[in-house]
Amino acid sequence: MLYHLLYPLHTSISALNVFRYITFRTIYASLTALLICLFLGQWVIKKLREHGIEQYVRDDGPPTHATKGGTPTMGGLLILFSIIVTTLLWSQLTNFFVWMVLLVTITYGGIGFIDDYLMQAKKRSAGLKGRSKFLLQVVIALFVGGLLYMRSGFDTHVSVPFFKQINPDLGWFYIIFATFVIVGTSNAVNLTDGLDGLAIGPVTVAAATYVVLAYVAGHVKIADYLQIRYVAGSGELAVFCGAVVGAGMGFLWFNAYPAQIFMGDVGSLPLGGALGTVAVITKHEILLVLVGGIFVIEALSVIFQVSFFKVSNGHRIFRMAPIHHHFELKGWPEPKVIVRFWIIAIILGLLSLSTLKLR
Repeated sequence: MLYHLLYPLHTSISALNVFRYITFRTIYASLTALLICLFLGQWVIKKLREHGIEQYVRDDGPPTHATKGGTPTMGGLLILFSIIVTTLLWSQLTNFFVWMVLLVTITYGGIGFIDDYLMQAKKRSAGLKGRSKFLLQVVIALFVGGLLYMRSGFDTHVSVPFFKQINPDLGWFYIIFATFVIVGTSNAVNLTDGLDGLAIGPVTVAAATYVVLAYVAGHVKIADYLQIRYVAGSGELAVFCGAVVGAGMGFLWFNAYPAQIFMGDVGSLPLGGALGTVAVITKHEILLVLVGGIFVIEALSVIFQVSFFKVSNGHRIFRMAPIHHHFELKGWPEPKVIVRFWIIAIILGLLSLSTLKLR
């Protein structure tokens, strides 16, 4: 909005020329989202408490989690509000890709909201049926994948990190591939959201990584120099990712151990879906496996645990899945698990950025 209101005035007020730069708007998008979360955080916590919107702890979870019951949840509403308002304020609103990411963010947020609302209505840690939730996610992702596929000039090749000569063209199957990336990332982030600040930390790191990836993918000269696929207009997603970074830091202020608020599915589902959509648009889909390595590990730990349990007559690989609970039951204090996972997320983010030159 500010771009459209103020940049046209740069001919008479030269200082307003800064609004043409994605880097400038990304920085201030981050700061705006951060300030919105910090300013509204305590008020949101108070309102959630007043309405009795609180966390219901699983009966089969780690014993140390019993004290988390009663903590306000659905804090993802604060994150979504901050991201959406900030993106509308600082991004170029004529950009098709911005609206695609916002579409996923809002609709996946709606799915998460319904899930969390049903938990509150039932007064237990189970909301929307898993099959219904998954089906809604798939339908939305298929729609977005189809819109991208039909967009003139959109590339259906898939880039493979470290191998610049390997870029298979998936054709119409790219819609299925994009759906898998978006839905998979959404659910992986959701599985990671089990400890105070555990999910929002890696989400913030991943979003910061995609700030860089989106910017270089949308800059024709830099993309050519780095020999990566140029996607005209994708640079504007750096502003959106910047908003996610700011909102993530602002939410972490209240979500850090011991958490004053949890994000709930209304936060984790859209954050993961948005990251997956950005990865698809910027043509760094497979790299998301490395960028979001924490989410991949968490998701795989659940898959392996369930599969092994079924084929081995009740035996387990981990003491509990997702894997962060395994380390808790091994005696790691919760803050240690969280911070170590953050450190791994940062390392993976840096390794991901290194692939821009290692080709």
